[in-house]
Amino acid sequence: MLPAAVMEKAQKEMLDWHGSGMSVMEMSHRGPEYTSIAKQAEADLRELMAIPDEYAVLFLQGGASSQFSMIPMNLLRGKTKADYFNTGAWSKKAITEAKKFCDVNIVTDSSDNNFTTIADKSTWNLSDDAAYVHYTVNETIHGLEFDDIPDTGDIPLVADLSSTILSRPIDVTRFGMIYAGAQKNIGPAGLCIVIVRRDLLGNTVENTPTMFDYQIHDANGSMFNTPATYGWYLAGLVFDWLKQQGGLSAMAEINQRKKNKLYAAIDSSDFYHNPVDKQYRSWMNIPFTLSDDKLDALFLAEAKDAGLLTLKGHKSVGGMRASIYNAMSEAGVDALLSFMSEFESKHG
Repeated sequence: MLPAAVMEKAQKEMLDWHGSGMSVMEMSHRGPEYTSIAKQAEADLRELMAIPDEYAVLFLQGGASSQFSMIPMNLLRGKTKADYFNTGAWSKKAITEAKKFCDVNIVTDSSDNNFTTIADKSTWNLSDDAAYVHYTVNETIHGLEFDDIPDTGDIPLVADLSSTILSRPIDVTRFGMIYAGAQKNIGPAGLCIVIVRRDLLGNTVENTPTMFDYQIHDANGSMFNTPATYGWYLAGLVFDWLKQQGGLSAMAEINQRKKNKLYAAIDSSDFYHNPVDKQYRSWMNIPFTLSDDKLDALFLAEAKDAGLLTLKGHKSVGGMRASIYNAMSEAGVDALLSFMSEFESKHG
């Protein structure tokens, strides 16, 4: 979801942005009108996340999936090994791409428990000579999320924050790099945010394409090529909306209430079930199954009639999945809870 206020503002500005006579989609990305949009968006994101000056903030294309290759290209810096946590589908995709460039050491592998928990830190197999350590903060499909930031010492920590970015405060200085596809908590698909410490840049693997070099994008203000201008603009509107809500601390309070309500309803019922270890349950993506999977289709049909959409779980997991990103209001979660209670009363 996008906040309704953001879409309404974009609608008002669609044909004529601030009296310029142009839609944002029609502007030159190097013109003064669009330059002001881009600079304000970056400034607001830096303010929201307290991003220090020594970090580059890049607005790129190719989604988070392109970063799976760009990370080793940029961050190996002459080394031959990287550490990766395997906690779900997105971790596995990142690992597959990294193996094309280096040896991958698996720190811990949650496939052994069907991605329902994360092994105790005492069992983690972290390398002393890794170029970086990569982890996916929240796995959207299985709903498995780290409850803390891994301590990797002097080895740069790289985080796929796609589905949790801006949902609550995070200490950026704990990371060498953060990246996030926009389509969860930032804006429409087509944009990827990269936040990377500048001292890690400038030593790409041999034959890295120019477009895959973070330093090139930093030196050109994310405008080495024509960026995803409209997605960047909408992201800026979302950043401004978040500031108006009170920033990330305020969003954290709301998001915590939302997920606590939903998990409480699931846990107090014999009809609904969530298999994830409570310590590692996702804030943003809550999968659940029904006691009888023959009722799944009926649940989805009746939910749609009630105005509750896109609740079908991923095909690899089945059941249902409620994604409750920032733009999903607490009232929306309450509506889902009311429906779930009614459905259980009728069919449980």
